[in-house]
Amino acid sequence: MRRLLMAVTVFVAACSAQDAAPVANDGYVRLAAVPGRPAAGYFALRGGAKDTTLVRVEAPGVSRVEMHGSRMTANGMVTMESLATVPVPARTDVAFTPGGRHVMLFDVSPTVTPGSRLPLTLRFADGAATQVEATVIAAGDVAPE
Repeated sequence: MRRLLMAVTVFVAACSAQDAAPVANDGYVRLAAVPGRPAAGYFALRGGAKDTTLVRVEAPGVSRVEMHGSRMTANGMVTMESLATVPVPARTDVAFTPGGRHVMLFDVSPTVTPGSRLPLTLRFADGAATQVEATVIAAGDVAPE
């Protein structure tokens, strides 16, 4: 009985620790239609046990990754602005989607091709990090579900 209680306690503690950090999933990267132009990255982010702030996204074989947000201007035009940080409230979904927040990946290695996977590492102000394996698609491909 004592072993069972100890095992349950360890399991609950492990689940709580996993729930503490933000989690990212459903990642994909759309390559640019024109070689040399930046690719765009998207993912779903779920806040952990406490509020935090996304401060950086990294990807191997990519010289620079910038967080951006798209918005509609007063005259009906869509504009894109660089985001230094993105708040991630506790247990809240923060979407990086076409037409909204997204990441721009500059100077993507030619080894990154449609059908491959590209790990995106998300770094937070509190020192936490999480990773999402992004499916790479061509410019005209339908986004993965």
